[in-house]
Amino acid sequence: MERGKIVNLLNRKSYHAPERPIKILQFGEGNFLRGFADWIIQELNDSGTLNSDVAVVQPRPSGRVRELQKQDGLYTICLEGLEHGEAVSKCRIIDVLRDFIDPYTDYEKLISYAESEDLEIVISNTTEAGIALDRSDIDFSTCPKSFPGKLLALLKRRYDYFDGDTKKGLAIIPCELIDQNGETLRRCLNDLAGIMHLDCDFIDWLNTANRFADTLVDRIVPGFPSKSADEICRKIGFIDKNIVHGEIFHLWVIKSDPFIRKKFPADSAGLNVIFVEDVAPYRERKVKILNGAHTAMTPIAYLCGLDTVVESVNDEDVGKFINELINYEIKPTIKLPENEIDDFANSVIERFKNSFIRHELMSIALNSTSKFRTRLLPTYDDYKSILGEPPRHILFAFASLAVFYRGKRGDENIPLSDSLEYLDFWNDVWQEGDCEKIAEKALSNAEIWGRNLANDDNIRLVASYIRAILEHGERAALRQFLGGKL
Repeated sequence: MERGKIVNLLNRKSYHAPERPIKILQFGEGNFLRGFADWIIQELNDSGTLNSDVAVVQPRPSGRVRELQKQDGLYTICLEGLEHGEAVSKCRIIDVLRDFIDPYTDYEKLISYAESEDLEIVISNTTEAGIALDRSDIDFSTCPKSFPGKLLALLKRRYDYFDGDTKKGLAIIPCELIDQNGETLRRCLNDLAGIMHLDCDFIDWLNTANRFADTLVDRIVPGFPSKSADEICRKIGFIDKNIVHGEIFHLWVIKSDPFIRKKFPADSAGLNVIFVEDVAPYRERKVKILNGAHTAMTPIAYLCGLDTVVESVNDEDVGKFINELINYEIKPTIKLPENEIDDFANSVIERFKNSFIRHELMSIALNSTSKFRTRLLPTYDDYKSILGEPPRHILFAFASLAVFYRGKRGDENIPLSDSLEYLDFWNDVWQEGDCEKIAEKALSNAEIWGRNLANDDNIRLVASYIRAILEHGERAALRQFLGGKL
């Protein structure tokens, strides 16, 4: 063995971790929940505010629960950024993940948690596409395909097992970035229960014994820090293949509800967690500026040959595009005092420039189709309503998204990651023969975008942008756009 070489894998044999009751069932095992919600749960446990471990449910057939299980759920979180004007880097081991469920191979294990006396809370982050009604998801004898299907199956088992006891309801706290995420999830469950003709007593219990919180979450969590992982492992003294890297900043806004606040008193440990009467203004500001800018920049910057957010915002062309998008098209659509909008927008740009964080564009690119709809089209609608013309930066981003889904950056293939439905859609788009037809087909799919975007102005503009990108390359097209020549 080499002197000083780390040989012990981080797990519960090599690192002592307490065992707490599992009160939280978490749908989602990705970087964000582990770098945000699970870190907050750890902080609450350590402060004595909460006493809970987490059972993690893999929401899709492909996922990482087996990788997490190899380390008994232990992983290191490394948070870096500015805190009170000082550069800060903090690493710590998170020990709250204790059970791991792949419902596609062990559905009964998931459903059996319905019978747990300890279970009190459900947290989820299944991406924006995750909270959606699937009318065919009505067979609870096997694992439902959708997140609402899985959750409804769990709640129905709980209702049956505890004979409708109203004290066995759960605090359900979704983290998906959609408007009124808690209420939308509740409606999905009700709609699915109606399709299945479940009995009225259960539906009443679903809506009265359980509480669904609208929320907003905010922290940039790039994920595994490949370039600094060895250094972090030396610092903690273990081999850790599940390190999560994130920024210091965090914000969790939760709609105030006495039941949820009692079960999950996350505002009681000095964290930036707030319970409010109305989440909407916080959500609009964050989703439009931070997430909207992320989603718009990703295909543009990646096709320009860039790989990270910090490279993108510091790039002369892409950085100019981001600033113009925020200042000219996003800010005018937000209904908050101007100084509050400006302060938040400036803080977002500062966070994007955080040199500690290597936020890969391809991690943001996951499920970009649904992200474009939820993060940018509300701004599109509001801008057009207010100013009477289409927001050209958003349409340029749409054209770049279409070219991104062609799957090529120069000679290299882009590892596209989206639902099969959307990948098939973009593949069909690129079967068209000219840019006008490509633009029209891409814009006209009302099922995907929630409205038909294929009016004459949009087709003309998007087609011209796609043509310029294909003929001259993304960067040259971007420069023409910024110079007013497109």
